[in-house]
Amino acid sequence: MEDKELLEKFAQPESRNLAFNQLVRKYQQKIYWHIRKMVIDHDDADDLTQDVFVKVWKNLDNFRQDAQLYTWIYRIATNECLTFLSSKRRKFFLPINDITAELIEKVESSPELAGDEVQQKLQKAILKLPDKQRLVFNMKYYDDLKYEEMSQILGTSVGALKASYHIAVKKIEEFIQQD
Repeated sequence: MEDKELLEKFAQPESRNLAFNQLVRKYQQKIYWHIRKMVIDHDDADDLTQDVFVKVWKNLDNFRQDAQLYTWIYRIATNECLTFLSSKRRKFFLPINDITAELIEKVESSPELAGDEVQQKLQKAILKLPDKQRLVFNMKYYDDLKYEEMSQILGTSVGALKASYHIAVKKIEEFIQQD
């Protein structure tokens, strides 16, 4: 079902629940994996995915349709990830390196994420990036988003995103060559 049709059904009280269930089914897996690549832990990703769709439910009436629905949901998910990681650091008074070490440990112990040796090395390198750089890298490399889409989601210029992606790739290459 097209997004426009989902939004029209959502606007009508008698089909609101059905439309929302269809929206969740359409986007849940993509959003879950976007979040999972950032927070690594399944339970955290599951909780955050649920939080994202609660926010979507509460705010869908205010969606202006000047962007694609998926872009809007992706932006909510992205903000939830960044807020979660920031709050985790503050709550436990952990510097970025300690969070990175914790996430790397989760990559190594997670059967869904622990691929072959090369995949693990790539995941560890990605986790060493600052959150926003990691986000840009994941969106471009894994989700194959265009810079224009990323710009709408992150509210950042295309030029800045290209530079961020380029720097992330260089850092990953350096990490892999060192290891």
